[in-house]
Formats: sequence, C-alpha cells, structure tokens
Amino acid sequence: MMDTLNQELASFLARAELFMARVEASLPHGLEQPDWDASIAFRYRRRRSGQGVISPVLHVGAMALDSLKEIDDQKEKIQRNTAQFVRGSTANNVLLTGARGTGKSSLVRACLHTYAAQGLRLIEVDKTDLVDLMDIVDLVAQRPEKFIVFCDDLSFDDGEPGYKALKSVLDGSVAAATPNVLVYATSNRRHLLPEYMSENLSYKHTDDGEVHPGEGVEEKISLSERFGLWVSFYPFTQDEYLAIVAQWLTALGVAPNRIATARPDALLWALERGSRSGRVAYQFAKDFAARNPE
Repeated sequence: MMDTLNQELASFLARAELFMARVEASLPHGLEQPDWDASIAFRYRRRRSGQGVISPVLHVGAMALDSLKEIDDQKEKIQRNTAQFVRGSTANNVLLTGARGTGKSSLVRACLHTYAAQGLRLIEVDKTDLVDLMDIVDLVAQRPEKFIVFCDDLSFDDGEPGYKALKSVLDGSVAAATPNVLVYATSNRRHLLPEYMSENLSYKHTDDGEVHPGEGVEEKISLSERFGLWVSFYPFTQDEYLAIVAQWLTALGVAPNRIATARPDALLWALERGSRSGRVAYQFAKDFAARNPE
C-alpha cells in the first residue's frame, strides 16, 4: 500500500514539475545577451511566445564604400557621422530618405563593413518590434562596442505602437541618451507617416502672412525631426545609371569592350522596370554577366 502511494506521489510530482516548466517557459523573460563575437550584424525578432531574441547574421552581404557610385555627397555625410560615432565623438541618429533602390541600405551596410574592425556592430529591428527598442538599448548600454540599430524601409500607419517607442529612444525619454547606440533608418517617406490632403486644412494663416501647421501635421513632423541627420537620395539620371551599370559589370569581371556594348540592353532593362536605380543596375549586371560569360 505504501509503495503504491509513493509511486503515485512521485508520478504527481513529476507531472507537477513538467507543468511548472511549461508555465515558466511561457512567461516573458529578460532579453539575453547573444554571442557578440559570432558576427558583426544581428537581428532582433520576437518569437510566438513573446520572447525577444537577438540572433547573429551568419552571412553578412559584403559591401564596400568604393563600390557605391553617384552618391558621393550622401556617402560623405554618412561616413563622417559613423566615423565620429566609432571613435567616441558626438554623432547623430540618421534618417536616409528618397527614391527606392538608390543605395540607402547598401550605404549603411558598407559603413558597417568599413568600421567593424573598430568595434561597430549592427542590430536590425523590424518596425513591428520597435516597441522593445528600449530593452535592446538597455541590453547593450554597457557593452564596449558601438551599435547601430537599423530600421529598413521604415514607415508608420497612424496609431502604430512602435512610433512612440522610437520617439522616446531618439529624443524625449526621461532616460539619457546611450552613447554607444545610434538609430539609422531608411524610408521612402520624409516624415515616416502617411500625409493626407485633408491635413492641409489644418494650416493656420496669421495676419502677417505666416503659415503654421496644425497639431496633426506637427506630430508627424516631430518624429523625423528627432533624427539629427537627414540624408536625401534622388533618382539617377540616364548617365548616372549607366555609370553604375558599368561599375557593377566591371566588378563581375566583364571586359571593358563588352561593357560598352551592354548600354542599349541596360537602358531597355531599366525601361521595362520603370526605374533607373542602383538596384536595377545591379540586377541587370548580374543577368548580363551570366548571359555573356568570357
């Protein structure tokens, strides 16, 4: 009789321990430090359980600053700001805006490769996960490395929760700015939020002729203004597009005489896609190099 009770008690305790383990696993835990030596780039993701995880990017696409053509002014601004940040000087959060495919994300990646040996690291965060941005900042605040929190193709719809979290981290939080963290974001929208024709009605005209935006417009402008450095990118001209095509073909090993003959095909490729961007130039170069091996 006693043996049976002991067996039942042991079975009950085993089931209870298993149940408690499952409950504990489902509860939110603090963000854990990843292996910062595993890569120079990392991604933050929320799992279905709600637990946030920072994972290393094992294959970071190579990109050199010299490979980026026809954006010299933008390159100089971003490189200067990043160099200041890495050496411990004051630097600004950066908003890169403008035409698609003009090198915004590539420029950030090129700066990462350029300064990785000096301790620069990148953490990519989707806009849906920006609500956890302060937790990420707190996690790395005491690390010796310099961190760029990178948000690609950033834009918000009205009322999205990540909007306020980003505002707090950029400027306006009770906590002081963390000197080893900057936010770099790319966007096709200058003010990161949708703008509507009806908002023009909120502008106020004073007696002396000045124009002042309404509260709704001011709110939309306030987020982008918290980025200390704005860098704008513009559509490429035909000559600029062809120069980028030639640069990529050269990088892919295409002979100079073949590059000259590729111009008509490159222009047709851009016409079919309705864009003369750096991305389109790279896509054409890959296709042409594959179709025309030496």
